[in-house]
Amino acid sequence: MSDTSPPATPVSSGPGSSPFRVAALQMVSTPDRERNLADAGHLIAQAASQGARLVLLPEYFCFMGHKDTDKLAIREAYGDGPIQRFLADAAKRHGVWVIGGTLPLRVTNPAPEENRVLNTTLVFDPSGAERARYDKIHLFSFEKGAESFDEARTIRPGAEVRTFDAPFGRVGLSVCYDLRFPELYRRMGDCALMVVPSAFTYTTGRAHWETLLRARAIENQCYVLAAAQGGQHENGRRTWGHSMLIDPWGEILDVRDENPGVVIGDIDLERMAAVRTSLPAWRHRVLDCP
Repeated sequence: MSDTSPPATPVSSGPGSSPFRVAALQMVSTPDRERNLADAGHLIAQAASQGARLVLLPEYFCFMGHKDTDKLAIREAYGDGPIQRFLADAAKRHGVWVIGGTLPLRVTNPAPEENRVLNTTLVFDPSGAERARYDKIHLFSFEKGAESFDEARTIRPGAEVRTFDAPFGRVGLSVCYDLRFPELYRRMGDCALMVVPSAFTYTTGRAHWETLLRARAIENQCYVLAAAQGGQHENGRRTWGHSMLIDPWGEILDVRDENPGVVIGDIDLERMAAVRTSLPAWRHRVLDCP
């Protein structure tokens, strides 16, 4: 049987499995935190007005400074700060789940002379209560011509795989460079949705972004929602954009190439069940992830 076209007749995933609308926000963040929060607030409102019940922001949605060390000036203690209050208030105001891209949190018990932050995703439910936290595990490093990046200079890596339960099922949390490490996604277990807030560079995004996202969706037979930075930033950096929602067959349901905006679509559990029934690769797994 060919595996070049999606499976036909969906099978029911049980009662109460109506589609659940989700959105990814694309931004071109600046060195001005307050302007970024205002821009994010407008996009969250736009997504909610289109029926989104879960909204994902991009990595560094709140701040992209002129230098990597600039983020140290706006780092927050876990549990309180203007960025965390913004996310909680937005979730409550619009009655949606908000997955807050990433923000810089203070390191607890830093090593002597350590001057780094955690690059952290926080999840808030529609009441504004925090429901999950993930500290980015894999830190980006890249050298090519004039491009030079080394996140480990200013970011301490996390260590724990994190998921949370949404009304439609399990959601796996990851950030940007994590996308290149499929073992992380296997460790998340059986997810209905995996999210990837990102700030891929133009160079690496053009080469690998779509391929990696579709691979994660296909191999885990679940939805993948990716919110990206996308455009020319005031700090001179250019990011790839192409925020998108991908279904369990690897089909792109919605995408935005560059510039701020909203990518939106539905998590359909019947569609996911149909894919897994037609091609039961998830059930055929033999090797455990170490």
